[in-house]
Amino acid sequence: MPRPSSTPPPVDLSFLLNQAAYALAAQLGAALDGVGVTVREYCVLWKAEDEERSQTEIAELAGLDKTTMVVTLDALERAGYAERRVSSTDRRARVVGLTPEGRRVLHQAHAVAGELIDRVLGELSEVRRAALVDALELLTQGVLSTPSHTAPQRRRRVPSAPA
Repeated sequence: MPRPSSTPPPVDLSFLLNQAAYALAAQLGAALDGVGVTVREYCVLWKAEDEERSQTEIAELAGLDKTTMVVTLDALERAGYAERRVSSTDRRARVVGLTPEGRRVLHQAHAVAGELIDRVLGELSEVRRAALVDALELLTQGVLSTPSHTAPQRRRRVPSAPA
């Protein structure tokens, strides 16, 4: 049965998800600062470690727009953590690779992120933790899969000035 338009939703889901994401990102950023990478750089290193991937593929997996990806990869190259190189399977293609120092930093970042995630999820019982993770995975692969946070957001219309 549809809810009457004047009845508020049972929960402010947008606020709850936004607050959780914002707080987690802030805490992760502070924790990764000690390793010497940003959250975005950590994400790019992680996606580049999995397998040979192009800049575009990593940007898509990391939810980054093209410009942000280029700036992030430039910073990782300057730090000596990543490099653009020719693909081992297609000499025409360029891929992102981790340097030995990049792998070392990534593994440190994994440890720091893992500790934070354990602390955050440690607030929940095992059952609630599993249910939360399962529900978020289901939602972000289903009804909340698009648009991503890199998609243009709808802005409020500015009313026209009276003539």
